[in-house]
This record gives sequence, structure tokens and C-alpha cells, in this order.
Amino acid sequence: MLWFSVWTVLVLATLAGAFLLVRRLWSAAVALGHELARAGEVADQLAARAALLEDAARAEQEAVRPALGGDAQALRDRVEQLRAVRREHRLRRREQHRRTVADAAGRWLG
Repeated sequence: MLWFSVWTVLVLATLAGAFLLVRRLWSAAVALGHELARAGEVADQLAARAALLEDAARAEQEAVRPALGGDAQALRDRVEQLRAVRREHRLRRREQHRRTVADAAGRWLG
């Protein structure tokens, strides 16, 4: 009789543990499904936003045409204009870098 009660308790405890485990796995699976649905919506929004940005970038992009046979002075002016823009960007980047380094040095060194 003692072994019967021991085995009964063991079986009932195992069934209770299995029930709790299955219940937890089910709730985790449902939560995963909700997160996957939300991730799908966010991915769709991201794809739509990327398409809009790509269209805007293509609209702003200047058409590149062959320069052979073109006016040499116009080409030189265009090259100088591009170099000036590049110099401006370089100076802006250098100033931003200096501000960043000064800010970091101020935070780290006091």
C-alpha cells in the first residue's frame, strides 16, 4: 500500500509539472506569434519608407551625361564647383570632429 501511494504522488506531481510546462510553453508561443506579427508590420513599414527614400534620392540625383565633345570651360567650371563642395564638406567634417574630440575630452578629462 505504501508503494501505491508513493507512485500515485509521483505520477500526479509529474502530471502537474507537465501541465505547468505546457502552459508556459503555450503562452511563450502565443507571445512569439504576436511579436512576429508586429515584426512583419514593422518590416512592411520599413520597406515602404525605404522605397519612398529611394524614390526621393533618385529624383534629387543629377543625371550623368557623357562629357566627351562638351565645352571644355564648362567642364572645368563643373570640376571646380565639385571640388569646392568637397572642400566645404571636408571643412565641416573637420570642425565636427574637433567639436566631438573637445566634447569627449571635456567629459573624460574634466
